[in-house]
Amino acid sequence: MQVIPNTQRRTLEEFITDVVERGSVVHTDGKKEYDRIDMLDYVHQITNQSSTNNPAHVSMPGVHRVASLVKRWILGTHQGGLARQHLDSYLDEFSFRFNRRASRNRGLVFYRLLQQCLHTRPQSYETIVFSRRPDRGKVRGPAPRPKRARSKLARGR
Repeated sequence: MQVIPNTQRRTLEEFITDVVERGSVVHTDGKKEYDRIDMLDYVHQITNQSSTNNPAHVSMPGVHRVASLVKRWILGTHQGGLARQHLDSYLDEFSFRFNRRASRNRGLVFYRLLQQCLHTRPQSYETIVFSRRPDRGKVRGPAPRPKRARSKLARGR
């Protein structure tokens, strides 16, 4: 899963070529921006929702299950409060949890998480907090601290 800036043809095609192995079946809705996927070495399977009497959760159950679980997870875990610059990280965490939802050994899930932590380069606080801002990803220093009023005890009489 990944946040994309728009649903234009070029953006969708770039996403597909980045995350889907060539020759795979790509199942999409009837959106016209997907019409050249078969030219990119993919098998394109289209389900046009408006031309069928089946509800969307019947014809594309996996997509609707994941979308529903993401919404539920955001409302439950994050209480609906998300920072835009961290959306990709939230989706990474959701994908990690979703892909291990049926694990019979919870200790192994923790072991895999630790294993991934050891194989990932350390990230600074500034990189984590400031690198994914929508303003072109420029890394900036920490935000200035707001001036706090001195407490009544520190002011004296």
